[in-house]
Amino acid sequence: MIRVLLKLSSPALRAGLQALLAFDKTIKVVNDSLDEENAVDVMITSTAFASRVSEVDSPSSAAILLLSDVLSLSKGDDQPHVEEMKRSSRVWGILPTDSSAEELTAAIHALSQGLIVGAPHLLFKSESSLIERGPLTERELEVLGLLSRGLANKQIAFELGISEHTVKFHVSSIYTKLDVTNRTEAVRAGLRGGWIAL
Repeated sequence: MIRVLLKLSSPALRAGLQALLAFDKTIKVVNDSLDEENAVDVMITSTAFASRVSEVDSPSSAAILLLSDVLSLSKGDDQPHVEEMKRSSRVWGILPTDSSAEELTAAIHALSQGLIVGAPHLLFKSESSLIERGPLTERELEVLGLLSRGLANKQIAFELGISEHTVKFHVSSIYTKLDVTNRTEAVRAGLRGGWIAL
């Protein structure tokens, strides 16, 4: 069970999010039962609050919240706060305030697995800085991006207009360059390196 705290100033937004998350039976909103025994896995809050997450209502809740991963909801005008969050050592994510239930639950699950997630237009200052290559070629980045969407080799081949054999070659090259042994590790390395974004 993933325990989620909604640290938001708007009661309407809190109620709406709680209703959206209720459809995922692996997620439990713990706003009314926050204590040492019911610690938080993921906290959903505003970007401004996420950048100063240790400034919470009381010392006891601070100890609990600092153990949680943070999913920030952004209106899109808070790049300085995003930059501050990027410098943090904690696991975090950022999504627009109008994200769908599917996007929110996917982000919560990804955060609980130790991944940094977010909408590309919020993570990066401009399209030109969207993806840095790192050790990968442009084609390998495309393949890695499709791997992160859960596509099989045949589907990747169709998307890119190349043979399945060529996809296997690129996947093998990605594994070697990122020093990983499977798709999950490759996607995790890509997210950590900032070469792809979910």
